[in-house]
Amino acid sequence: MKSTYFILLPIALVLFSNQSSHAQKQTPVKRHIGVSKANPTFFSYPDGSPYIPIGINLINPSGRHNQNPDSAFYEIESWMKNLAANGGNYIRIWLSQSFWDIEDQAAGQYREEKAKRIDRFIEMARKYNLKIKVTLEHFRSVTLQENAQPWANKSVYHTSHGGPLDSIRQYIRSTEGHTLFLDKVDFYQKRYGSDTLFFGWELWNEMNAMRGPEDSLFFDWNLKMLAEVKKRFPQNLVMQSLGSFDHENVRPIYKKMILLPGNEVAQVHRYLDLGAKMEVCHAPMDIICSSAIEELISYRSGKPVILAETGAVEPSHAGPSKYYPLDTAGILLHDILFAPFFSGSAGAGMAWHWESYVHKNNLWYHFGRFHEAIKGIDPIKESFKVKKAEVGSTRVYILKGKKTSLLWFRDISNTWQTELEQGERPHILSGIRVDLKDLGFKASGRRMEVYDPWKNTWTTIKPKKRVLVLPEFKRSVVLRISE
Repeated sequence: MKSTYFILLPIALVLFSNQSSHAQKQTPVKRHIGVSKANPTFFSYPDGSPYIPIGINLINPSGRHNQNPDSAFYEIESWMKNLAANGGNYIRIWLSQSFWDIEDQAAGQYREEKAKRIDRFIEMARKYNLKIKVTLEHFRSVTLQENAQPWANKSVYHTSHGGPLDSIRQYIRSTEGHTLFLDKVDFYQKRYGSDTLFFGWELWNEMNAMRGPEDSLFFDWNLKMLAEVKKRFPQNLVMQSLGSFDHENVRPIYKKMILLPGNEVAQVHRYLDLGAKMEVCHAPMDIICSSAIEELISYRSGKPVILAETGAVEPSHAGPSKYYPLDTAGILLHDILFAPFFSGSAGAGMAWHWESYVHKNNLWYHFGRFHEAIKGIDPIKESFKVKKAEVGSTRVYILKGKKTSLLWFRDISNTWQTELEQGERPHILSGIRVDLKDLGFKASGRRMEVYDPWKNTWTTIKPKKRVLVLPEFKRSVVLRISE
């Protein structure tokens, strides 16, 4: 994300006593998550059962609580509680963000006070059984001359502040820079180990956004550090992220990163951004999300693909979207959750703006609706075939499984433009006729149920010959076909 999202300042925190989060004291929650051996495009536990991540970016507390850490954790817990109550099982944190940053005063020196904040966060996530994707770094410069974004500057590394570096390029290419990165990883390894609570370790947030290192140096660093972090956390996933996929120039960088050895998860960031050069970033939200997943799948990496960061922004990431206050129904969040999974992703899409959009508009129930729509589904065993079609006035996203298939019908005429920009209410669609044979399904011997995520209701229906008529709905419904 861009600098305009961060108005947070570092603060002091009352020490959290009676910590039990050191590796030797932890009580593991369930089991480690890995890439499925049976179907490596999905995640699984060691016994082969699936893990479908349903969650959100939850990077830091909001700025208004920075002067009262206990209040900040009260806020964080309210987010976790709401997410978990609605079937959520995944969150992301930036350990380098100012509220958590253990290395905020001097290079190579780690503050126990800040580490105890991270301990407290981890134990809170454990309480709600939320797996954590841990992002290690996010800075883009060591001086404001390199990058005039204070939130992305690591000034303690610069020689003028007693550090060993004169530039971000030196951080990437030098032994001193490598040592700074790995020493901190070692600190976390000794403190937490390969905790089962961790979804995985992400090296950096949008690392290609830093200016200075040439591509060869950039990829050499990533190849080395992916392997080094995996050595330290052999039971956790290790991955990397790149900036928003919103212009053609990032395509070769994305493809190389997704195929890079040691990068275990194929991640993509993409936003509804009217300032983006790619026209697809101006499209309906389901298309924005689905096209990002389809792009990464086309690289044939054989890795799980997730839309790891998404949402809606003002042009060129100038701030949260002006449409958020209008989206009290959560049409953007609905598409963010549903479109990636129904396009072949290993999980739901992961929204940004957890506080200013999702929490502010009380949209947590949408996670529950997605969870309900896919309940009981084992994507590993189903080995879904992904297809798209148009039926009547709907765009149909099809996951055709061995025993159970899911079809998400999305009203083509209902978009963020019509509902949020033009103020047009969603139409009630009725009499949508689905020719099952045309979509590759048999009508006989199948159970057919329709889930309406806007009403949270299931309806059992029967086809006449090979034609199925959907119950009336607005915006979208899910059809489940099972043996």
